[in-house]
Amino acid sequence: MRYLTIYRPEAGEEGGAPSPEHMAAMGKLIEESMADGSLIDTGPLTPRDQCARLRLSGGAFTVSEETVRAGGYAFLEAASKDEAIEYCKKFLRVAGDGTCEIRQILEFGPPPT
Repeated sequence: MRYLTIYRPEAGEEGGAPSPEHMAAMGKLIEESMADGSLIDTGPLTPRDQCARLRLSGGAFTVSEETVRAGGYAFLEAASKDEAIEYCKKFLRVAGDGTCEIRQILEFGPPPT
């Protein structure tokens, strides 16, 4: 099963560069996770002031500022939600205080023929 996770850090400067030690630890985790197949893709997200929230309601679009901070995302391959949770625990131990939102990506079979 595939999961989308979004990391929301609790502290630090939004969009700021991490320390070299932190980058090395994160690089090691990413390398190991890609090698074992649990991590499909990951990357940082821009700060809120560079984002937008788009809403369609009653046929009209509204564009507003993004209010929710998010530091990065990851696409995971896991056998279960519990396994995805364990991966995110491992990630948070390296990334630091924050929250990981975990959402399963629904996979549908091929369309009937």
